[in-house]
Amino acid sequence: MNSKKIRTFRSYLFILPALLLFIIFSIYPFIKIFQLSVYSWDGIMPTMNFVGFFNFKDIIFHNPIWWRSIGQAGYITLIALTFQNVLALILALICDRGIKFGQGYRVIFFIPPVLSGIVVGLIWNWIYNGNYGLLNHWLVQLSKWTHISCFANLQRAWLAEPKTALTAVAVINMWKGFGWGFLILLAGLQSIPRQLYEAAKVDGANAWQSFRRITVPLMIPTFGIVSILTILGAMQIYDIIASTTNGGPAYHTEVPITRILSAMQGNLQFGYACAMGLVFGVVLLSVSLIQIRLSRKLNPVAV
Repeated sequence: MNSKKIRTFRSYLFILPALLLFIIFSIYPFIKIFQLSVYSWDGIMPTMNFVGFFNFKDIIFHNPIWWRSIGQAGYITLIALTFQNVLALILALICDRGIKFGQGYRVIFFIPPVLSGIVVGLIWNWIYNGNYGLLNHWLVQLSKWTHISCFANLQRAWLAEPKTALTAVAVINMWKGFGWGFLILLAGLQSIPRQLYEAAKVDGANAWQSFRRITVPLMIPTFGIVSILTILGAMQIYDIIASTTNGGPAYHTEVPITRILSAMQGNLQFGYACAMGLVFGVVLLSVSLIQIRLSRKLNPVAV
């Protein structure tokens, strides 16, 4: 065996542990999900009944709560794509200007994303509480300071009322997630050569013209990355839901992950839950491919 083959063999030996872990914990479960999705199985009995594509047919055509959960996750994602990412961009633009204590602000803005979703949900559960919640307390105080009674009339059990529960959860997700977008957008802004802004300033361009003609076109790839990560993260929200509403009231905050776990743990329909997971995976993949295609089409430097 020559030295080149020995080096190649050693290289494969180095990646073998990682490859085995990937096969055991990613490839094998993925194949197993495909297998279980065509069976009716309670997860306990050793026998499984083959049902073919019945699970998929029932999910797609006869499960309105499932599609409602998709729509509600889409609503949370829409809030994240708009308000969350706009907030992240504004904060990134401010910190990119080299303001005082800029490094400290970066640390502060990145604290919410690294916190546990369960902990964040419990904190916001206290803020939204209808009896002793901080939000209702602020509304009462604001009504006293301004002498406008309508602020006090806004008091409610934010997470327990169908009209406000989903938006309240979306706000929690937005608060927790904006830090990731902030860091990525800030890195994108700092990668733009400063000479372009200096040249634009010499040519008489104001701040808005520089932002529209320089920042936005060069940041389109970064916007695409942030959008994809935001969509995938918001559509798969679970821990915040579990620690606040658990899908209630009356399915008004149900999302795909809670429906999958409900089918698996609550109804012991493991095959049905696997089929749900595959359908959800197709939805996420389709949205991601559309987002990537749009990003490439809008990118002026794309080949």
